[in-house]
Amino acid sequence: MAQFTLRIRRYLPESGDAPFWQEFEVDLEGHRSVLEGILAARAREDGSIGIRCSCRAAICGSCGVKINGRSRLACNTHLDEAAKDSPEGGAIVVEPMGNMPVIKDLIVDMDAVHWKKIRRVTPWLLPEGPPPEREYVVAHEAMVDVTQTMACIQCGACVSACLSMEVDPAFVGPAALAKAYRFVGDPRDGAHRERLEDLAEDPAGIYDCTHCFACIDACPKDVAPMSQIMRLRRIAGREFEIEDRNNGHRHETAFVENIEKNGLLHEADLLPDSYGGKLHPRAAPELIDSLPVIAKALARRKVTPGKALLHPHRRHFKDVRKLVRKVEAKDRPLELNLYIVGHDDEELEVAPE
Repeated sequence: MAQFTLRIRRYLPESGDAPFWQEFEVDLEGHRSVLEGILAARAREDGSIGIRCSCRAAICGSCGVKINGRSRLACNTHLDEAAKDSPEGGAIVVEPMGNMPVIKDLIVDMDAVHWKKIRRVTPWLLPEGPPPEREYVVAHEAMVDVTQTMACIQCGACVSACLSMEVDPAFVGPAALAKAYRFVGDPRDGAHRERLEDLAEDPAGIYDCTHCFACIDACPKDVAPMSQIMRLRRIAGREFEIEDRNNGHRHETAFVENIEKNGLLHEADLLPDSYGGKLHPRAAPELIDSLPVIAKALARRKVTPGKALLHPHRRHFKDVRKLVRKVEAKDRPLELNLYIVGHDDEELEVAPE
């Protein structure tokens, strides 16, 4: 037995008071979970502590909370590990998940955000044509491809950790977009283009992700939501050639062309290149809107006119260009999830876990 300190963020709406912190001492073995610690504190000290939980086997997703600032499952986090990671001198800090309204203590309103976003992406198959006479037999590779997104347990940890949702609450979010790929990657669905156009044209859709990797780090089931978002983007841009009004696809293309040309990213060219070049009519309004930011950067000496215009750091561009052309010359890769890797001309391999 060892003693652990749980510092729990409390919120009792019936009291009318602001949220507050309360510490509890629990005596449990170090290999026991943080959830067991919270339940022990509730049973022995304060029966009003609110937390959701169900199976305690890291599969139902009910007990998502923030532990030491990270979105995790309380049943899947050991007390001794959490105590070592504590920024509070050994006290395990437990608080409700982020980006969702708090109902009480560690219980958040998932319907207001998480489930609302899931419903946004039409989370069911939309088959094309009349129903088949018998079952639709799907190729093994196709089903393996969507297995990763099917592993989602809807715990909301990725939503809680998402920095884009923190800045823009309208963002569809990592959980919902990972769910969207589950159907875009399914050959039985007949609305791939419609789904992708919808999410590409939405200002809060697939191009609102900032690639921070927070959702990948938070996911307890290796769904890698950000990777699924990137795949939605590639399919929308490359396979369906969707030129979205948000300029997301052109912006990504401009990144590749900019680095191929310069070896290192030349940020002064990135904005106009995303809109067709400095002389393109669409680029002028964007350049004008960005003048206050440019002026502030110049005033604070974060950039100089010479560096912005001449890009003195340009180097190795020939080597980078060769690498880009070598990659582009290859056959289209067989891009599946973490379970299968390889190319069309290679024997498929099972990726290491």
